[in-house]
Amino acid sequence: MTKERIVAVCLLTQTELQSLGPSFDRAFPVQETPCFGELLRAIDDADMDLWRDQDNQITIEVRTTS
Repeated sequence: MTKERIVAVCLLTQTELQSLGPSFDRAFPVQETPCFGELLRAIDDADMDLWRDQDNQITIEVRTTS
């Protein structure tokens, strides 16, 4: 087995996957399970927290430079 780095993990619709073309050959289907929705919510919450933190940092920087 080669030691390739993982460079991206994402969730795609079937249409989005097809648009990547035949050279994209490393897709692993995810079955929807009871905990899958919870995982998606956790990802969304983490993303919102990240954007909120970045917005707060920008606000702090603007206030200190004004």
